[in-house]
Amino acid sequence: MGKSTAARMMRGLGVPCHDADATVHALLGPGGGAVAAVAAAFPGVVHNGAVDRAALGTRVFGDDAALKRLEAILHPRVRAAERAFLRRQALARRRLVVLDVPLLFETGGEHRCDLVLLVTAPAFLQAQRVLRRPGMTPERLARIRAKQMPEADKRRRADRTVNTGLGMAPAYRRVRALVDYLRAAPAGPMTRTS
Repeated sequence: MGKSTAARMMRGLGVPCHDADATVHALLGPGGGAVAAVAAAFPGVVHNGAVDRAALGTRVFGDDAALKRLEAILHPRVRAAERAFLRRQALARRRLVVLDVPLLFETGGEHRCDLVLLVTAPAFLQAQRVLRRPGMTPERLARIRAKQMPEADKRRRADRTVNTGLGMAPAYRRVRALVDYLRAAPAGPMTRTS
């Protein structure tokens, strides 16, 4: 969809971003804070002190109970990292920060945000982008989409939208305009309707 690209744009504009996906990678990487718990829950997926993400993926993908076990390990740790990030930014008196979170609406995460920016693209373009990822297949993409909220519902719930399907230059202009708007807004939490 371009969520990570939009987050990079925000960082380039000086907005601190917490990347939930990067946190998961760190938690599962060498010496990561979730490696031992994942090893206990899914024997055989840890090699050389890190979780073999491909091996773990084969164990949890398509198995709802296994996925829930993994989420019970990872989600609290990711939230703790997010809270630590927010504390650091508050101490630095940052008025504007970004939480780069996949499945924000599906997990109820929008309630932790003053404003939600939906980064999206047309379905055909989403599929082209995702299918270029290593190990991705049309069947796997279909299972992922089945777990996601419909696009129309996300659009209704989001406060702002950036369509990356129109190209990166228009997307950057939209992101920059939003950052400028938020920086000029009065101090304090935004209302969800602003």
